[in-house]
Amino acid sequence: MTPSSVQSILERSRLQDLFDVLHRRGYAVIGPTVRDRAIVCEELRSAAELPEGWGDLQEGGSYRLQRRPDKALFGFAVPTNSWKEWLHPKRLKLLDAHRNPDGSLRFTPGDEDDPPKLAFLGARSCELHAIAIQDRVFLGGAFTDPHYAKRRAAVLIIATNCGTSGGTCFCVSMNTGPKVNRERTPFDIALTELLDESGHRFLLEAGSEAGAVILGELPVRAATESEVTAAETLVANTANRMGRSLDTHRLPETLLANLEHPRWKEVADRCLNCANCTMVCPTCFCTTVEDVTHLTGDHAERWRRWDSCFNLDFTRMHGGPARQSGQSRYRQWLTHKLATWHEQFGSSGCVGCGRCISWCPVGIDLTEEVRALRSP
Repeated sequence: MTPSSVQSILERSRLQDLFDVLHRRGYAVIGPTVRDRAIVCEELRSAAELPEGWGDLQEGGSYRLQRRPDKALFGFAVPTNSWKEWLHPKRLKLLDAHRNPDGSLRFTPGDEDDPPKLAFLGARSCELHAIAIQDRVFLGGAFTDPHYAKRRAAVLIIATNCGTSGGTCFCVSMNTGPKVNRERTPFDIALTELLDESGHRFLLEAGSEAGAVILGELPVRAATESEVTAAETLVANTANRMGRSLDTHRLPETLLANLEHPRWKEVADRCLNCANCTMVCPTCFCTTVEDVTHLTGDHAERWRRWDSCFNLDFTRMHGGPARQSGQSRYRQWLTHKLATWHEQFGSSGCVGCGRCISWCPVGIDLTEEVRALRSP
């Protein structure tokens, strides 16, 4: 069975069937839910755990849940966390070392088990582009990350076309959304939520053979022409309601030609160097490695964990950190993300999800900083 352009309708009342099919096939479903007054992605047992009737208000340094006037399940911009957590974990054990009774050492890899099969439910177009960027980082060069490769191979993606844009979204500027495109960022199933006078339902489209097989096990019907048009209109309206925009014309050249612009100091005076922006970013991939020894001295572990170019110790070498000022660290982050990333990986390192703006405690806005740097 192969994917096609045929689109199907699954009624809201039968969405649990999708969970059941995925569970029968051995997938754990990772999707959005409400926890700690925010919409987060985590493992879901049933469709009842989806954030029915919840939306979000996102602005610079501000995130708030809000009740919607309807019962939409995907009526929010993006969750607070990204799919990076499951593909490139926050902490990963690399090695175990044990001292044998005779004093010799025994080393065993720390992450050798096969990863679980995961179904990402609700991944937005910008997030698919972020996954594609990390695919290039970890799999696209001469050296690959075997831990990432194993996790990536075990993932099924059920994407969601956006019917809502957030106050910090600018995916249209980055050409990364709000509609998924399987030619640019492959997925297994694409979903568009329709909620109108005709009812609550989901327009589904297979993007892979695996997705087509799953759709074949669901109680779907053929979509009508009016439903296909309604889905297209919904996404087009979302594209017209972006909360932010970013002028990307010759942006790498502009940034690299303005490394001494006074704006760098202005933003550094506000920046807390807290690393929130890199932690919530779906493409940032910096890590550090640390060794931990048991108090007995007979057991040690080596762990890889997320790190950030905003941390002073990130560039520490003999003699001290290479980037000692907050100004140099912010400049490194922004110019890498929007300029030199093109040289390394063939694209921008930003997908326009807006998380770095929403979760900056002082509301530093990447799009505003770029506008300022374009000024004399």
